[in-house]
Amino acid sequence: MFRTQDFRKNLKLELDGKPYVIVDFQHVNPGKGSAFVKTKLKNLETGLVIERTFKSGVDTFPKPDLEEKEMEFLYTDADGYHFMDQVTYETVALREDSVGDCKNYLQEGIKLFILYYNDRPISLELPNFVELKVAQTDPGLKGDTATGGQKKAILETGLQVSVPLFINEGEVLKIDTRTAEYVERVKK
Repeated sequence: MFRTQDFRKNLKLELDGKPYVIVDFQHVNPGKGSAFVKTKLKNLETGLVIERTFKSGVDTFPKPDLEEKEMEFLYTDADGYHFMDQVTYETVALREDSVGDCKNYLQEGIKLFILYYNDRPISLELPNFVELKVAQTDPGLKGDTATGGQKKAILETGLQVSVPLFINEGEVLKIDTRTAEYVERVKK
């Protein structure tokens, strides 16, 4: 059980039968009245962020039944996105709505973590950076490397990012999965 004194960022707790993670919190001790804690909580299943206020030292919260498993992405078909557990070699299929925007970074063989709540997969945690090949972009022009200009590039997974003008089709780029931004060109 967690109490309000245990609150910290990224603490996972159960509220109203749902798993949440604390995004932000603030202990408030007014001059008059009892102390309380203002929190921003993110639902781990839906991604919805809510704000709640709790009485300091009074309210308690159960620890959710969460487990994080390292998985490898295998393939996509009509049943969904298929992943293999790296320890037991069991496979699990997730529907497209469960995968969400993570599908833009999934390529065969990528290792990631799947968060399970009550033995049911609820969310994906991608690595911070992935390497993706440029599938389509306008041709690069000589002399445009120093101007700092940008152009659109469509990557092998369908993700569209802004890249420098010197990037060409077929090149492999390092992409930040947290911001969906180009980081650098990968040297082979």
